[in-house]
Amino acid sequence: MRAFNSPDCSDARNELRAALLASHWQSDTIADAELALHELYVNAWKHAGSQAPRVILILRPRTLRVVVCDDSPTIPEPQVSADPFALSGRGLHLVHALTHRFGATPTKHGKSVWFELDAAA
Repeated sequence: MRAFNSPDCSDARNELRAALLASHWQSDTIADAELALHELYVNAWKHAGSQAPRVILILRPRTLRVVVCDDSPTIPEPQVSADPFALSGRGLHLVHALTHRFGATPTKHGKSVWFELDAAA
């Protein structure tokens, strides 16, 4: 398990990529994990006002769990937009499509939004 506060999303993505490469995960799964992390990180920054969201990486032999924590108690909901050209509102749909499981958990000081990916067989 690795936990860190990241001043920007690229640091968090680099940490994630390094951990998955060291564990010999497939490149397409690494790319999915990076994009899903990016979406959760930006949501914590943009919608919850967290300047440096806390990121927790839990890497088990066959499962990756990424948790992004912020101070807002508001649990995110996937947006339904009637405008197919809207510039935002698709992040959680993307996380759902890229990962095997995702969700949000209230915490004492805000919430944790997480996803899990299973390693390819």
